[in-house]
Parts: sequence; C-alpha cells; structure tokens
Amino acid sequence: MSIDSSSQIDPGAEIAEDVTIGPWCIIGPDVTIDAGTVIDSHVVIRSNTRIGKNNRFFQFSSIGEDPADKKFEGEDTWLEVGDNNIFREGVTLHRGTGVGGGRTIIGSDNLMMPYVHVAHDCIVGNHTVFANNVGISGHVEVGDWAILGGYAGVNQFLKIGAHAMVGGMTHIVKDVPAYIIVSGRPAAVRSINAIGLERRGFTSESIAAIRKAYKIIYLRQFTVSEAVEQISRMCEEFPVLQALIDSLENSEKGIHR
Repeated sequence: MSIDSSSQIDPGAEIAEDVTIGPWCIIGPDVTIDAGTVIDSHVVIRSNTRIGKNNRFFQFSSIGEDPADKKFEGEDTWLEVGDNNIFREGVTLHRGTGVGGGRTIIGSDNLMMPYVHVAHDCIVGNHTVFANNVGISGHVEVGDWAILGGYAGVNQFLKIGAHAMVGGMTHIVKDVPAYIIVSGRPAAVRSINAIGLERRGFTSESIAAIRKAYKIIYLRQFTVSEAVEQISRMCEEFPVLQALIDSLENSEKGIHR
C-alpha cells in the first residue's frame, strides 16, 4: 500500500494492500477500496462507497458524495463501483437516496472523461464511454457499451439502451432504445450504431437484422407495441434483437422517435 503522508484516511476505511493514494486525498468512513486501484491527488471519497479492483481516479474527482436531492435526509445510502474503470479529472459520482433504492451503481470497464457527473440512484452498465462534461440526472439507467458524447445531458428517470449512442451536446428527454443513435438539438433519431456494432464484432447478418428492426420502429406506422410484435418474430433467428425488445418493453417515459 502506498499512501502519501498528506492524505487523510478515516480509520473506518478498508484499503487493499496494493492500492496507491496520492497527495492531498481524503478517504472517509465506510469506504472499501479493492486491489490495484490508483487514486491520484486531491481526490475526495466521501463515505459509504465500495470500489472494486484496478480502478483509476484522476485528480479532483469527488466520489460518493451526498446526493444533490432535496428529498435526501442523511439516510444510509451507497455508491458501488466495479472493476477496471477510468475516472478522469473532476468526475463526480453521488450516492443514492433512500427513496431511490439507496444505491448508485457503476459497472466495470467504463471510461468517464473529465467533469462527467453521475447523479444519485443511477445505474451504469459495463464498457460505456462518457465524454467530457456529460451529465446524467438522478435515476438514469445506461446500458452496456453505450456512448454519450461531450456535454450530452440526460433527464431524470430515463434509460439509455445497450450499444446506443448519444451525440455531443444532445439533450435527452425520452428513452433511447438499444443500438440507436440520437443526436442534435432538439434530439432526433438518426440511425443504428452500425460502426460501433462492427467494432464490437457483430456479424453483418445481425447488423442487417437490427437495421430492419429500426425500420419497423421508425419508418413504418406501427405503435411501439406493434413494432415489438413484429421484431419478436425475428428474434429466434437473430437473438441480438432481444436487447432492443427489452429496451422498448421496459420504457416508462416513451422513446425518442
């Protein structure tokens, strides 16, 4: 374990032996930091935070802070962070609220670029990329492999589906289904995230099936439930469509169309 002498570590914190903590950091009570994690200078990990293995926190990050929610009254809530994440300069991650389930959850293998903010009670999956200054409001869910462009903002209680892409400076006011690109001001659906899917090893046949499902949703006069019925008929041959079906069926605020 390497801890700079200028940093303050609460006696209630549990820190693995090979964690590195740089100068002028503050680690509060009920914080657990697992093996291989590196914490640069001037990082604050407030309290009630569980951090997995091999994470990197760059300078001036504020982690596990009280939620910025007027309903929060000091109840016992948590932030949980998985493994192999990179949090660049000035990232802020808030704990959950009692009324929101009590947990903010960040998965593994994510990249959050400078000044990203993840609010209370959010759930972020794995392998996501949040570019500079992205802000997601409380209770937002972001699926695996999603990409959010710089300065994108997401309203509270919304869902960003797996492999979806949100363009830079886009304001998201409804759910974004899996595989879909939404960009512009106002936000508009553009296409499927074909390049991203190719890079992740999706076959050309699977991408063609996703493109066909996109046309069913967006280019024909079906309701969402009718579109789900149509796409479900293709799902046995193309199981990748299940993620799209799930994101449509689980939408509570309606989707960008």
